[in-house]
Amino acid sequence: MSTEWPEEIYGLLREADIDQFAYVPDAGHDHLIKRSIADPDVHSIALTTEEEGVGLLAGAHLGGGRGVLLMQSSGVGNCINLLSLTRAGRFPFLTIISMRGDFGEGNPWQIPMGQSTQPVLEACDVTCLKIEDAGDVAATMTAAITMAFNNEMPVAVLLGQKLLGAKKF
Repeated sequence: MSTEWPEEIYGLLREADIDQFAYVPDAGHDHLIKRSIADPDVHSIALTTEEEGVGLLAGAHLGGGRGVLLMQSSGVGNCINLLSLTRAGRFPFLTIISMRGDFGEGNPWQIPMGQSTQPVLEACDVTCLKIEDAGDVAATMTAAITMAFNNEMPVAVLLGQKLLGAKKF
């Protein structure tokens, strides 16, 4: 995977004053996680489960900070109850989701949640924007950041397997 577009994402997040990076370890977010850990100006928080990130981002907002939740599509199922509260709580919620069960997936266990990710998010009133091509990173991330933080709404950026590359099995 090229580090150019992940570095572009990191730069856009930092330009938007995002200072808290919550994550469950994931190869699709490897660059963003390592960059956030190495950056002395941000808090990089490893989670035991993805739904903890929803509460963490609510707390970041209440404390005057901005956060992003990095997770894999399989983690969305762990967040359903808390995701349904983001709109009612009127706090900005930005998540970047590395997709599995998508284009070229070779692991049958990833298919069900991969195909359910966007419908589940939309059922929880989360706006979804998908990136399939590195050339769309800047415009899509800028739109997501603007929508989440200017409108205090939940937004998910789905990084498709055309962008990430499908894992070989």
